Amino acid sequence: MKLISWNVNGLRAAVKHDFVSTFNNLNADFFCIQETKLQAGQIKLDLPGYHQFWNYAQKKGYSGTAIFAKQEPLNVTYGMDIEDYDTEGRIITLEYANFYLVTCYTPNSGQQLKRLDFRGLWDDAFKGYLNSLAANKSVLVCGDLNVAHETIDIKNPQSNHHSAGFTDQERQQFTKLLTSGFTDTFRHFYPEETGRYSWWSYRFSARDRNAGWRIDYFLSSNDLIDQLQDAQIHSEIFGSDHCPVELDVDL
Repeated sequence: MKLISWNVNGLRAAVKHDFVSTFNNLNADFFCIQETKLQAGQIKLDLPGYHQFWNYAQKKGYSGTAIFAKQEPLNVTYGMDIEDYDTEGRIITLEYANFYLVTCYTPNSGQQLKRLDFRGLWDDAFKGYLNSLAANKSVLVCGDLNVAHETIDIKNPQSNHHSAGFTDQERQQFTKLLTSGFTDTFRHFYPEETGRYSWWSYRFSARDRNAGWRIDYFLSSNDLIDQLQDAQIHSEIFGSDHCPVELDVDL
């Protein structure tokens, strides 16, 4: 089973940059996107063979997630059922007979870390939400989780030490999530590989210089480790300031 996750940084813009061709070429069983920046009715995608699930932010042109799935789920939920966190369209969960699939667009701590406290509360709530799912069945989690976990996951760790997405607090929270029972699938297969990033700033020719961050992930609950087959970062694919990431798993 192939799963793809991609922060498209505006789906309407991505469609103008061959999103549908990329979608078709990747031919995933599940294709999850973040930062759609859409409201209901603002786009119509013709994706034959896929069920479409959308979660929109109340604020126009902001955030938003979607999942396109070949297999119809048993159940679909939007958000974490926590009002303070469920107005920005950041989470979709599909339930199947033997696993949950969660896509997430984690809040950015913002300029001057103005939203760092909110981010910390979100991280706690999200960890609790995922563990409540994992108590019932296996869990796969994907999305732009807005944190470069280790120094190996960012080109310039020293100069970015206090930047949003690489603060000690955010990295520690991510460690807590993993130690609660989840695996970073890319690092499972490639524990020491360097220079593999999923996001590059549009400034300073960052992508040309590969001055990037790895902030897009597939996580799995630890009970699935033996079923993981491979994880990839498709840095060759353009159309956003992020690139797609992939997980192959036997489910």
